[in-house]
Amino acid sequence: MGRIDLDCVRLSNCTPAVPPLPPKDTHGRHCSGMSYHTSTAPWSLWERLFDEGYKADVMICTDGAGIVYAHAGVLGMASPVIRGMIRKSTRQGRYRKISIHGVPYNAVRVFIRFLYSSSIEEAEMEEYVLHLLVLSHVYVVPQLKRMCERRLEHGLLNWENAVDVFQLALLCDVPRLSLICHRLILANFKVVSSSDGWKAMKQSHPILEKELLESVFDEENRRKERIRKRNERKIYLQLHEAMEALIHICRDGCRTIGPHDQDFCKDQQPCSFEACKGLELLIRHFASCKLRVPGGCVHCKRMWQLLELHSRLCSDSSACRVPLCRNFKDRIQKQSKKDEKKWRILVKRTLRAKSINGAPFFSLEAQINSSSCPLLMGSQ
Repeated sequence: MGRIDLDCVRLSNCTPAVPPLPPKDTHGRHCSGMSYHTSTAPWSLWERLFDEGYKADVMICTDGAGIVYAHAGVLGMASPVIRGMIRKSTRQGRYRKISIHGVPYNAVRVFIRFLYSSSIEEAEMEEYVLHLLVLSHVYVVPQLKRMCERRLEHGLLNWENAVDVFQLALLCDVPRLSLICHRLILANFKVVSSSDGWKAMKQSHPILEKELLESVFDEENRRKERIRKRNERKIYLQLHEAMEALIHICRDGCRTIGPHDQDFCKDQQPCSFEACKGLELLIRHFASCKLRVPGGCVHCKRMWQLLELHSRLCSDSSACRVPLCRNFKDRIQKQSKKDEKKWRILVKRTLRAKSINGAPFFSLEAQINSSSCPLLMGSQ
């Protein structure tokens, strides 16, 4: 048997103890004492790859004899259209040659860099946003298209480029952006129609100009119609308030006018009916006018009309304190059908102007009768 080296055995018996495990972290896992950090700018390598053109195999020809070098794998993964162009392209040495024309060289370079890094500098976006919108649509890069759309909506769109952006939005199938441009053009038509974009559109797309002019006229007509209806509703609301004020004066009294069997209170609260002051003057004139007959005085004629309108809204003329309420109820039966239809229209629109819930002096029967009128139902 061979000799055993005791020195080696002694060394093996003196092997140091295994060190303890590292302390646990907050999640109960053992920390190794070493940390691994990833780069805070993961796309910087892709930008360097593009800028340096390391082992580029695609040559993109642009306007002005400009050339952009890129990598077929990156372009093909980012854009299906460019992938098809590369497949059909011819090889010249180590490069496949494709062309992108119609936009400046720098815009193409910014577009290709975006395919690498998915980011664009703000200054580049402001300068080439329209070119990038077109490129993103043509070469099917939806992420860039959404970025251009949002940037135009929030800051870059103005009355000077509204017409150009509107045309591009229609061509590039961006409906929301086209709607925003259309509204901007309608709201600022005078200044927009004097812009260079409008003049260029007038020469190149006269049909589109005609459609925009028609929409401007339609919008103006709708605006006038809205104003007319708003003024009309205001008049009916004033009539409704006058009816409430008339009931208030004849039943409770207000300021210096009221029922003959009630005394005025010196410590009256301020009246909450805005129509009371004007109606008080009208009633005083009506009581003292020498030409009180209908048609004899303009002010008295207005008072007669208010009294008749009240009678058509009143729910119980026998208990009503408004003068002549019962007389007008009897007179309604003798009116012609033509006059009756006109009054029904007035009653319905007055009731529409403001909801009259909890007012016992207005009749639900008036609403039912007015809604049953064929002419009224047709006017809705």
